[in-house]
Amino acid sequence: MKISLDWLRQYVDIDVTPAELADMLTMAGFEVEAVMDPFERLNGVVAGKILEITPHPDADRLACCSVDTGDRIRAIVCGAPNITEKMTVPCALPDTLLPSGIRVESGNIRGQISEGMLCSESELELGTDASGVMQVEDAFSPGTPLTEALCLSDTVFEIGLTPNRPDCLSFIGIAREVAALLNQKLNRPDIQIQEADPDIREMTSVTIETPQMCPRYSARLLTGTAVRKSPAWLQRRLLSIGIKPINNIVDITNYVMMETGQPLHAFDFKRLSEKRIVVRTCLSEAEKTFTTLDGKQRRMDDEALMICDGQAPVAVAGVMGGENSEIGDLTTDVLIESAHFDPVSIRKTAKKLGLSTDASYRFERGVDPEGTLFAMNRAAELMVKTAGGAIAGGMIDEYPGRQTIAPIRLSAERTNRHLGTGLSAEAIAGHLSAVEFSVTPKDHDLMDVLRPSFRVDVSRPEDLMEEVARLSGYNNIQTTFPTVSAKTEPPLRSFALKSEIREIMAGFGFNEAIHYSFTGKNGERLEIPEDDIRRNELPVLNPISESQAIMRTTLIASLLEACQKNLFRQERDLKFFEIGKAFYSHGTESLPDETGLLSAVWTGARRPHFWHEKPVSCDFYDIKGILESLFSALKIKDVVYRQTDAALCSYTRPGHSAGIRADNREMGLVGEIKPSVLHRFDIHQPVFAFEINLDLLISLVPEDINFTPIPRFPATSRDMTLIIDENVPAADVVRKIEALQVDIIEDITIFDVYRGKPIEEGKKSLSIRITYRSHEQTLEDAPVNTLHQKITEELLSAFDAGLPE
Repeated sequence: MKISLDWLRQYVDIDVTPAELADMLTMAGFEVEAVMDPFERLNGVVAGKILEITPHPDADRLACCSVDTGDRIRAIVCGAPNITEKMTVPCALPDTLLPSGIRVESGNIRGQISEGMLCSESELELGTDASGVMQVEDAFSPGTPLTEALCLSDTVFEIGLTPNRPDCLSFIGIAREVAALLNQKLNRPDIQIQEADPDIREMTSVTIETPQMCPRYSARLLTGTAVRKSPAWLQRRLLSIGIKPINNIVDITNYVMMETGQPLHAFDFKRLSEKRIVVRTCLSEAEKTFTTLDGKQRRMDDEALMICDGQAPVAVAGVMGGENSEIGDLTTDVLIESAHFDPVSIRKTAKKLGLSTDASYRFERGVDPEGTLFAMNRAAELMVKTAGGAIAGGMIDEYPGRQTIAPIRLSAERTNRHLGTGLSAEAIAGHLSAVEFSVTPKDHDLMDVLRPSFRVDVSRPEDLMEEVARLSGYNNIQTTFPTVSAKTEPPLRSFALKSEIREIMAGFGFNEAIHYSFTGKNGERLEIPEDDIRRNELPVLNPISESQAIMRTTLIASLLEACQKNLFRQERDLKFFEIGKAFYSHGTESLPDETGLLSAVWTGARRPHFWHEKPVSCDFYDIKGILESLFSALKIKDVVYRQTDAALCSYTRPGHSAGIRADNREMGLVGEIKPSVLHRFDIHQPVFAFEINLDLLISLVPEDINFTPIPRFPATSRDMTLIIDENVPAADVVRKIEALQVDIIEDITIFDVYRGKPIEEGKKSLSIRITYRSHEQTLEDAPVNTLHQKITEELLSAFDAGLPE
């Protein structure tokens, strides 16, 4: 929002410097983003007196002028038809950058030297006249800066307004705030209306068919007007804030909108069919194609609110007028519209059309429903002054949506407690009254406050407290600091362990992913059975999209989506993990169960590509090895992996999946993602994953770590190879050896599994290495061999195994 200081002084006496005013506005909640001189662009333009004019020898439409610019006589070539000798005109000296972006340079024009440029109003952006050079009063001597000659001295503030303050999208709105800050009086324009016969209701009518979208519509009629160029004062007012003048009627509507904040529209009354206005929606198919003032055809929908005449639409309500009722040079009768529209309706229409205007910007945020008459009368008064004509008697004011404003009960004591101030009830009432709130004291503490109609953002006591803080000055609120106890609590153990798990997973080469807890319906995509707890999905109220419509019950879906996005960007080797919560619904009447999960996915190469080895893809044992290493780093023991039955494999591949148990409880699963699931996620290479209960994992991490001394005596190892049934898990063999509870067994390792000839079908060869060590003596071969033989015989018996031939 641009605010001209010169224009602002019309409504309030300002006795501070522009810099001080900018600081005061910023501290009152109106951030001044820039302070500028709108006429700085005219530096380098001076008053020049044309001394002599001679025809250009090589161009019929050009003339060679001798111009006195104060410092010397300059030769300037000019093509304007209105130049005369002794005429004082604006002269742009060499190296001047004009508002249009053209830089004036000395040069040669058709063989004649030109040392400057004689400028029109349009070229200087001081008006719209481009027919000839602009004339300056002869009283100014040559060389006088044009800004001084035309009294073009102003300061413009660029103010960044928050969306909740539409009342300050006007000069009167800002002036009201300035008056309160400076303890000055707000000077509103004194409107003088002289009406003439006939009465407006004899000439036109207004019908509102959709009062919920148009609570108020006011209109006045002017007859006998003359459309022409706006007077200089009006053009300069608009140009100072970046609005291009068009003609006196349209310029007045823009001027009053910037003055009051109420958007207006002017119709050519004679171009309205049946000479009446109908506010409605429900357009016919032929009416849905509408040409706006910018000459573009736009497609309207059934929800768009339109201003229509007796036959067809003539304007998009609150957004832009129509080409079929535009003010033109031949317009003599003008119908002024001043209305209040529903903000939501205007916002929807503007967004759908992709059309944002000064009017829609204000209506979207909410304008003063009680300000329509003031703005309309102000516009009618100024139009008569600038365009002549007469104002028809009376006015039309259809107001079906009138609403009463309820008072807000405010406590001075509670206000001071919230703000940290010590203001009296009288001081609080004074601050609110300064910005036109009506305050009625009830006792020494309480007061009833009635907001003005233009403050659509105020609805509760806290809003009033904010006003008091603003107007009393944020700088005047004493700075206090909260009392902080020296006693501190150590961080939760779970928080520290989660950080440790993140570091461990990062050390394994995994990247942490963080996704929203909202997700799509992934039960079918992951082939999760209907009776699985992960199908107990909790829907989100008012989701922003279908892909974020429920609370997640697994982290795997989000990680697979992350893989898909990266694979589409040619990233083939991916290792992701995520720590987060899953939510299992018990219905909308109760809170869901929340379970912490740790999930990870791995796809692509086992190791980074290197020149001395061929790439090898990761497999089930790689992702299982990550889990084993994680448990080892966290000092968690006795974790059991058991092959998952095919019927229990949802998104993992049967025969390539294992359940994880610890402390006789199910902890999670690890395995290869099913090809059919990968196909639904548009992934075309194997992916391996695990998902475990993080809450259970943390509970298994020992709080104390026992020290074991470094062995003093050497270890010895023995190998054995068994031929066992294909369906016997290798882990069962290891657990059988552990169950023997032999003290000197230090480690058991599976170092080879073989299937194929000469092993018969349905069997496999399992090679096991057992490491023996005593903490008391060096082991001799004979006792170790005897023990090893006994263990072998025990395994042969337990698993109906055989030895290789």
